[in-house]
Amino acid sequence: MFSSAINKSKAWKKLESHAKSMRNVLMKDLFAKDDKRAEKFSLSLNDTLFLDYSKNRITDKTMSYLLELARSRHLDEKIKAMFRGDKINVTEKRAVLHIALRNRDNHPIMVNGKDVMPEINAVLKKMRQFSEDVRFGRFTGYTGKKLTNIVNIGIGGSDLGPFMATEALRKYWMKGIQCYFISNIDGTACAEVLNKVDPETTLFIVASKTFTTIETITNAKTCRKWLVDALGEPAVSKHFVALSTNAEEVAKFGIDTKNMFEFWDFVGGRYSMWSAIGLSLAIAIGMDNFEKMLEGAYAMDKHFAETDFEHNIPVIMALIGIWYNNFMGIHRYCVIPYDQYLKFLPAYLQQLDMESNGKSVDLSGDFIKYATGPALFGGAGTDVQHSFFQLIHQGTEIVPCDFIVPAISHNEMGNHHEILLANVLAQGEALMKGKTVKEAAEELKAAGKNPEEVEFLKKFKSFSGNRPSNTFILKKVDPYTLGALVAAYEHKVFVQGIIWNIDSFDQMGVELGKKLTLGILPQLQNENIELNHDCSTNALIKLVKYLRK
Repeated sequence: MFSSAINKSKAWKKLESHAKSMRNVLMKDLFAKDDKRAEKFSLSLNDTLFLDYSKNRITDKTMSYLLELARSRHLDEKIKAMFRGDKINVTEKRAVLHIALRNRDNHPIMVNGKDVMPEINAVLKKMRQFSEDVRFGRFTGYTGKKLTNIVNIGIGGSDLGPFMATEALRKYWMKGIQCYFISNIDGTACAEVLNKVDPETTLFIVASKTFTTIETITNAKTCRKWLVDALGEPAVSKHFVALSTNAEEVAKFGIDTKNMFEFWDFVGGRYSMWSAIGLSLAIAIGMDNFEKMLEGAYAMDKHFAETDFEHNIPVIMALIGIWYNNFMGIHRYCVIPYDQYLKFLPAYLQQLDMESNGKSVDLSGDFIKYATGPALFGGAGTDVQHSFFQLIHQGTEIVPCDFIVPAISHNEMGNHHEILLANVLAQGEALMKGKTVKEAAEELKAAGKNPEEVEFLKKFKSFSGNRPSNTFILKKVDPYTLGALVAAYEHKVFVQGIIWNIDSFDQMGVELGKKLTLGILPQLQNENIELNHDCSTNALIKLVKYLRK
């Protein structure tokens, strides 16, 4: 049975019809007809974050129809439901309240009749005390030395968020502090970090809500053995802390439960860097800066909750994505931060977007007939201009791009930043304008090519153009702006989930592989266990065992 209500609606049908009329419309013609287009299709937040979305295959009518679709899905009511703590994660019967973690005016937010803010504030206070104790040498290692190597052990949301943010805010690290992240179960991940740090000065932060996640706990046990071999069993409580809710398992590991930091089931892993999951970040940059990041996210939360849809940054981001994914047949997009500190942002956004909206069953339990979450990839500019931008400019597949660049660099070295800015602005213009075959031929003639060379090369030198992009200009990559930017993408993903009628807050797609892993593991370790898989998997297990002999 297929769900058909949404893609059979009047608003959806209008957009399908409109998309046919937009197939051959050129953005450069739209710019030529309207010298106010950039002004009309741009938004800002507090002179901190600016979005120019004018280089998209859209008109006033496109946006009007997309906004009609959003309203037909009762988006305004769904936003209110999230902010007031309704259980909008329907498959797990949970509230979705990462917004409570950065509720800076501290108004009550209720879950099951209880205000969650006192508990959140208590954890923030505990994070402040502990992070400052580590930073200023009041909480020391077993031998009394200052803890200067901070190693976060987690996976998924317990790794990608704090890893991305810690690197993004590297300029704010306390002098002498070094941060490392271990996530992959590949033993190389542990080995590479442990080879760089000193047991006497290393603090391990184990991030696992249940304290049973196989990758995280396996890595934590390896690090524990390394520490114990060097300093002895009593050192564990001075070099390990936990981000968890399972006090029994934490204590069994040897961690003092006084150094256990809680978080809640109304915060999903990929939305958790605002919580105690961000402890490594708080130690690196200081709690004042951590709270500035919360303030930036809160500013975007207020903007999202209170701004009309026409001027609402996350809503507009979401609707443009819907336009391409569902009506223009483009099921991918690319995020390109032109800032070295933001180099891990695309990887973070991959989880945020694809784990949230990679769904094929709607909220009624029916299989979906229309496209949901797109594929996302990306990397840091200008590096990627010399890798996959060939496909972006001249490939047969259209890939909408989000360009992100700060106006002010932390490292104003020579004219580096001007060259960086020129590159990102040029890429958006080039993707939009392109270069006709005739224009390419004229350039080749002007370069002195003979008629045969011109005739042969002109198509190779042409660019179809009409390729869409958004451009985000940040004033600077600082804690406040990073918080606002990440929150904008969070809310974008939420809006798209509402329009697609899916649960953006579960991740059941990761479960089957985990379950099968537990069955294969003993089969790899024991010759006497019968193999019970398909012939391919059985053969691969046998091959691996043979090669390991």
